[in-house]
Amino acid sequence: MASIAILGTLDSKSEEHSFLAERIQEHGHKTVFIDVGTGDNPKVEPDYSRYHVAASIGLDLDALMQRHDRGECVVAMSEAAPAFLAQLVGDGKVDGVISLGGGGGTAIGTAAMRALPIGFPKLMVSTVASGNTAHYMGTKDIVMMPSIVDVSGLNRISRTIFTRAAGAISGMVEAKIDTEGGKPLIVASMFGNTTTCVNEAKAVLEEAGYEVLVFHATGSGGKAMESLIESGMVSGVLDVTTTEWADEIVGATLSAGPTRMDAMAKAKVPAVVAPGCVDMANFGARETVPTEFEGRTFYIHNPQVTLMRTNAEECTEIGKVIAAKANANSAPVAILNPLKAVSEINGEGQAFYDPEADKALFEAIRSKAKVEVVDLDEPINSPTFAKTCAEKLLELIAQSLA
Repeated sequence: MASIAILGTLDSKSEEHSFLAERIQEHGHKTVFIDVGTGDNPKVEPDYSRYHVAASIGLDLDALMQRHDRGECVVAMSEAAPAFLAQLVGDGKVDGVISLGGGGGTAIGTAAMRALPIGFPKLMVSTVASGNTAHYMGTKDIVMMPSIVDVSGLNRISRTIFTRAAGAISGMVEAKIDTEGGKPLIVASMFGNTTTCVNEAKAVLEEAGYEVLVFHATGSGGKAMESLIESGMVSGVLDVTTTEWADEIVGATLSAGPTRMDAMAKAKVPAVVAPGCVDMANFGARETVPTEFEGRTFYIHNPQVTLMRTNAEECTEIGKVIAAKANANSAPVAILNPLKAVSEINGEGQAFYDPEADKALFEAIRSKAKVEVVDLDEPINSPTFAKTCAEKLLELIAQSLA
């Protein structure tokens, strides 16, 4: 029997959450009610009251509720619920979490779920699940299930949806995960233009006994990789596709934000870094590229994706950032520069060949880096460069364990 947390605004949605609890109990599991409402008293007795939740961050709940500002209440509970639920999970008191909600309930429920580890069962039944859910899910494995009708009372449709949701979360907590004998993890960043490099390096690392998880450096991929590094589950980082910094600096579409490459320092994880694909910034279809970039060099990757060549000034900034992020890590780090090409289309005779911009990039890295910098007279996708990256990372991991 597992314990499943039912987190919700029990002032307005007690009936719905109670129905959900009964269906979960029919699967043989215990339910734990957590109230995050801020209106009338809940119509069902919670195992943990709104005051328990508020106390987790020192929130004066009575003063908050007296102001009768619903938006402020949602924001406050979106801060308190993650702290409270993370503590329950950390203490081993619940094995999964489910919530039902509209806009406010979804904001609170998913905020709490984002504070939980990857792999921990989390299910949000929501009125907004069929829209853009990126800001609700973040980089976590939250399952979002459309409620179809509003979460407002019980009817033929909602009973069906809630019953299926109860079955889903019960199945999630019942699933057996084999965590014994797992290989240590290495994460790697990849783009289509660095695939050959990453695949070659991955083979070397796997031969050495590591499991390599590859993330597509498309903004969300970089964020997901950062989240996993920060979780403490990772033994090494092969960040050879730092292209998201090109998008961040240029203002293009696949940025992972200004905290990209921060996690390795927070978690103190050994890392090999390369300026892979920083020759390109990503936009949508050609006609969507902002007019301010007219006159620049473009490459039509496909009808939906247009790549723009970064110039010398932008490459200087990118190089400075890469060096600064590497410098911040107290674990062993090395930056490897592929002098002949940072992407598949950056070599001599290719669409993004620009020796001046490349020179600016490498000079910025060398001048600002306080970690080991290795220049290789190779393109990024050469077997020599890939093997050197993998072997260097193994060397740095060994250093960190010594």
